[in-house]
Amino acid sequence: MPYVVTQSCCADASCVVACPVNCIHPAPGEPGFAEAEQLYVDPESCVDCGACTTACPVGALVPHTLLTPEQEPFLATNRDYYTVHPHSDRAPLAIVAPQRRLRRPGPFRVAVVGAGPAGLYTADELLKHPEISVDVLDRLLTPYGLVRAGVAPDHQHTKQVTDLFAAIEEQPGFRYRLGVDVGRTMSHDDLRAQYDAVVHAVGASGAKRLGIEGEDLPGSVSATELTGWYNGRPECQDLLVPLDRERAVVVGTGNVALDVARLLTIDPDELATTSIARLPETALGRSAVREVVVLGRRGPEHAAFTVPELIGLRGLVARGALRVVVDTGGRPLDPADPKSALLADLAELSRVGDRPPRTLVVRFHTTPTRVLGTERVEGLEVTRDGVSEVLAAGLVVRSVGFKGAPVPGLPFDDATGTVPHEAGRVEPGTYVVGWIKRGPRGFIGTNKSDAAETVSAILDDLDAGLPAPDAVPGPLPGVIGLEGWRAIDAEERRRGAAQGRTRATIVDLDELRRIAEEAEHRTPATRPTRRPALRRRRS
Repeated sequence: MPYVVTQSCCADASCVVACPVNCIHPAPGEPGFAEAEQLYVDPESCVDCGACTTACPVGALVPHTLLTPEQEPFLATNRDYYTVHPHSDRAPLAIVAPQRRLRRPGPFRVAVVGAGPAGLYTADELLKHPEISVDVLDRLLTPYGLVRAGVAPDHQHTKQVTDLFAAIEEQPGFRYRLGVDVGRTMSHDDLRAQYDAVVHAVGASGAKRLGIEGEDLPGSVSATELTGWYNGRPECQDLLVPLDRERAVVVGTGNVALDVARLLTIDPDELATTSIARLPETALGRSAVREVVVLGRRGPEHAAFTVPELIGLRGLVARGALRVVVDTGGRPLDPADPKSALLADLAELSRVGDRPPRTLVVRFHTTPTRVLGTERVEGLEVTRDGVSEVLAAGLVVRSVGFKGAPVPGLPFDDATGTVPHEAGRVEPGTYVVGWIKRGPRGFIGTNKSDAAETVSAILDDLDAGLPAPDAVPGPLPGVIGLEGWRAIDAEERRRGAAQGRTRATIVDLDELRRIAEEAEHRTPATRPTRRPALRRRRS
């Protein structure tokens, strides 16, 4: 087995296209690709060429001879997939469809609202067409969305996808307009008057609520707020995160819930080389939390966390950094279920050796009913099998999912938290992509195929003839462009290197603006642009 996928996959399928013998599955178009937690390398077909490692934007593919002890369980995961899903009938070639070309000459300008993975993959697809230039707008002063503000700082391998985003930014015709709050600074109609097409890639910024008494008490926070806090999102730095009690509770059993639980229980020394923001790092270093309880309403077979995330947790347990307790209320774990089997392994491994100073309890079949306290969180009332009890805790984290918010000027389905559309088209000239299109599901790379679908609708409408915009996008005060972002990125990396970490995230908005503005004043506007083309008349 020459190569193995060793983490939750970004699922952008770059490795599938790069593989010359079609040995990575499930591939786009195959059953299960959209839902796959990761991809798998066929040990019988792999020719050990290494093309997949070059293509992978997050460095997930590793030769089997270089697996660390923590990564070795991925060997069995990979083998088991091909036991259940043999692919001997696959043609030994990854088929790449011919690049589509526009029939109309352009030039065309497209605005993409949202600089997260969905927005940048959309920009990448659009910029394959030399007739199109793209402005990517975001209300924040820095791009990359949840990759920057949501991925746990100790998961630097996942954050490596930003190298791919940096390559997208290098393309002719790409421009940032960061610090523009569409809906406040300017409206959707303003954008439609300035661009041939507008794509909303605004994600699902809202956090779902528990709907129980007391969840607004100080010390009850959403996972969205908490991840923004420890990742250095400026508006989250004043978040009240009480860490003065021995127990915290995380409600939810997804990957984000495990991320939060791990960050609250991890040895602070393990964060010293990461991109964690300084204030949260200091707070976690002084934390009194010694136990985090992760609550799931249903059993482990229904948990949303992935097998790769559990394998990563196993690595912490194997080296004695953490103890995991699995509480099913007396129900047996199903050895045929991969998640249950891994949880059983984690629990058994935790019984070996000295007891670590911190414990993570994964408790299933438990429903939260009330957050307790008067001036702050003091505990959480829960029920299981009709029996009520109280878990004393100083912090309760709600990690039960995201929900999209209405986009001013667009229709909205409150039940799904999405904008109604057909293959990404809201109406000719207006489009959606990412979580605001499909809901909060999928992985980082899921946005690649999602963007391709939306861009196909845009190209159809450009070919059919969209009305030309009335105006050219003009300057906006306080907007940060690509050179400004590059300066911020370089300064964060420089400061991080001086401290022996990957980056030192800057959280002060005024400082971010100063760094960006100084760079943009120094740098003349010399970025390559699209070759001019004859402008068509208004339809």
